[in-house]
Amino acid sequence: MKAKSFTLLAAKILVLTVLLFFITSAAAVLAGMGKFVQVPDPTAAAMASLMVSFLQALVLSYAILRSRWTGWRLVLTIFFVFYGATTFMSQIETVVFLRYLVDVVPAAMIPGLFLQGAITAAVFAPLAVWFLGKMKEAPQVEGAESEAGLPGGEAGSRPWREWVGRWALIALLYVMVYIGFGALVFRPLAGPAFEAYYGDLQLPGWIIPFQLLRGLMWGALALPVVRMTRGRWWEPRLLVALLFSVLMAANLLIPTEIMPPVIRKAHLVEVFSSNFLFGWATAWLLTGRRGLRQEG
Repeated sequence: MKAKSFTLLAAKILVLTVLLFFITSAAAVLAGMGKFVQVPDPTAAAMASLMVSFLQALVLSYAILRSRWTGWRLVLTIFFVFYGATTFMSQIETVVFLRYLVDVVPAAMIPGLFLQGAITAAVFAPLAVWFLGKMKEAPQVEGAESEAGLPGGEAGSRPWREWVGRWALIALLYVMVYIGFGALVFRPLAGPAFEAYYGDLQLPGWIIPFQLLRGLMWGALALPVVRMTRGRWWEPRLLVALLFSVLMAANLLIPTEIMPPVIRKAHLVEVFSSNFLFGWATAWLLTGRRGLRQEG
């Protein structure tokens, strides 16, 4: 990439960062989150929020620029992934465990969290696609889709049993990663604070089926990204890994009174590392052994 092109791209990402920061802030006000979320240091929280906006704008820009899709198809995909990874996938777990976290997360706060995420993604997705020059519909080239099951790829001829097996592996892998990183990464990092914060938390008997379902949901978020991404075999895998890890973990950079610093930082390391690994593996399972065809 030439220096001029790199400078222009960097400037665009910085503009998108500022836009995302103000969109997120406005969405929080519209969703009525101010009465629930208290921050010990507003200046530090604002700086952390700006960093979160930069990280999210950066990884979403990468997804947009490396997409063979354009126009509203791309807008809907970015909304789907952005809202899914930052809001839906985390907050459905909050809803499930609300009876144990009610002293930490007020029940009345949950609808506002969903609404804030929806507003942010709905406004930012079309703005980002338009600003990065991908809003104009481009003609689809026959045979140019990935090997994830669209026309032109080898996966379209795979038997349904193979796809059932792949999705079952994705669900099982998520449960293994969820339990493994929770036990081997989060708990040691949290230390004694774990018992103080989660001491009364008792996992219900249906936690495994619920996490299997979440694994399938994560796979559904990865599928359009795998299908739309052009480039070498590793690009869709890297992109899914970054989307899963950065979009979900970045918000843990923001200090709040809801979560003690030790717990928040431990979750940050756990979520980023586990989601990166799971995202890469999920994209690998969806693309197959040979991955995507090499494209520019």
